[in-house]
Amino acid sequence: IVAHEYMGNKVEGKDIFVADDIISSGESIIELARELKKRKANRIFAAATFALFTNGLEAYDQAYREGIIDRVISTNLTYRREEVSQREWFVEADMSKYISFIIATINHDRSLAKLLNPYDRIHGLLKRYEREQQEAGFRLV
Repeated sequence: IVAHEYMGNKVEGKDIFVADDIISSGESIIELARELKKRKANRIFAAATFALFTNGLEAYDQAYREGIIDRVISTNLTYRREEVSQREWFVEADMSKYISFIIATINHDRSLAKLLNPYDRIHGLLKRYEREQQEAGFRLV
């Protein structure tokens, strides 16, 4: 990486979700979070499929203490040292259910298209949210 350049809308007061495939050393995520904080972003959540933390956890501990990163979310799809799970800023996204669905689908010689397309799940979640809001007495506009 030669340079990062932010070209989006204003982030002032907004919570930001940053997604990446791999967190290796973590330098690029922390650098991005610092830049977003300079632009007065509120909370920063980083997510990665594979969080390796090859340079250790100290940089993320420091970023958390400084209020640069609020949480790091990562899957359980790779080995992770126990000390990562013990960090207050770390959240595990358990993918076991989805891996079992993929294996079962392939084992039954069926297409993965339905598993990979989130349309039905998203609309199901939205309907459930609307129903819960209505039951709680909120009117959605």
